[in-house]
Amino acid sequence: MIWQDCPGIGWCRLSALEHHCGDLSAAWITPLERLAAVPGMGPAVLGRLEAYRRRLGPDPLGAVRRTGLSSRVLLPGDLAFPRALLELERPPLALHWLGRGSLWSPLRRRQAVAVVGTRHPSRHGLAMARAIGSALARAGWPVVSGLAEGIDAAAHRGCLVQGGRPVAVLGTPLERVYPRHHEELQRLVAAQGLLVTEQPSGAGVRPGHFAARNRLQVALARAVVLVECPVLSGALQSAALAWNQGLPLWVVPADAGKLSAAGSNRLLALGASALLDPSDLIRQLGPGPLKQPACSGGSPAGDQGEILRLLGQGASLEDLCQELGRPAADVARCLLELEIAGRVVAEPGLCWRPV
Repeated sequence: MIWQDCPGIGWCRLSALEHHCGDLSAAWITPLERLAAVPGMGPAVLGRLEAYRRRLGPDPLGAVRRTGLSSRVLLPGDLAFPRALLELERPPLALHWLGRGSLWSPLRRRQAVAVVGTRHPSRHGLAMARAIGSALARAGWPVVSGLAEGIDAAAHRGCLVQGGRPVAVLGTPLERVYPRHHEELQRLVAAQGLLVTEQPSGAGVRPGHFAARNRLQVALARAVVLVECPVLSGALQSAALAWNQGLPLWVVPADAGKLSAAGSNRLLALGASALLDPSDLIRQLGPGPLKQPACSGGSPAGDQGEILRLLGQGASLEDLCQELGRPAADVARCLLELEIAGRVVAEPGLCWRPV
């Protein structure tokens, strides 16, 4: 909470300080001449550190509380901090966030889907991104993207229209909007979902920050969907990270003659899964962590449709209860109504199959 806003101190220097001083509390009060022996702590960095220590004084935690600095910050030691981020080669020092804090629960378990792509997509790419964002939202999956122009924005908007929970990983501090005309979209994402960034308030905006956020998007996701991107693209970097981590990677096929899709089409040739229809993605993923339980208080057509989808070629009562997270009595009532309607057939062993 204190060190993450210190100018010039990143993850590598912070680790070196902790190793040299025993812990970060001791590092705060260690004289500068001793810190000069720490790798990477040159005169310029030491000067910025000393100015920062003087500003916060001998009680830095009290100073932070009084100023309201970092009022919404998730730190590596917090229980809600996503575990996969700690396994990165360069974990974030802190996650600054705005929006619905309840979303940290599924994000910590990587129960979200990242949708990435180019800033300059075709009409087909935009339409697919919106459709994918909408389908994921209806199925109860948080939609992770970067709030950039093009595919990112389309996926977020598709999610918002369905009342879903978009998660935007920013390359800027929370108070900055980039691109500027996304001010309203960023406000809506914060109100309905979550804005996340590793950049503290007041940080400068640098191109490298946008590339660095790719690793965070992938580390929050269970699967990655690449809609459309050229050969040189940050979205392609996200796809490569997902591929290296063994995450499911879907790619939307596009016109082979379009440069905007040359990179994504190449991944299809390498063996990525082709996504022709958003419903195929939902069938593979199943219901998301935010999906409203089926069969609660009755059996509307939507609940029956969910039962039928889960049945596939057949399923047991136990399987359905686990997938839906509902008591056996509720699920059995839905199955009975479907059986009376002639939609399913009961089989031995408390199993059912669609007609």
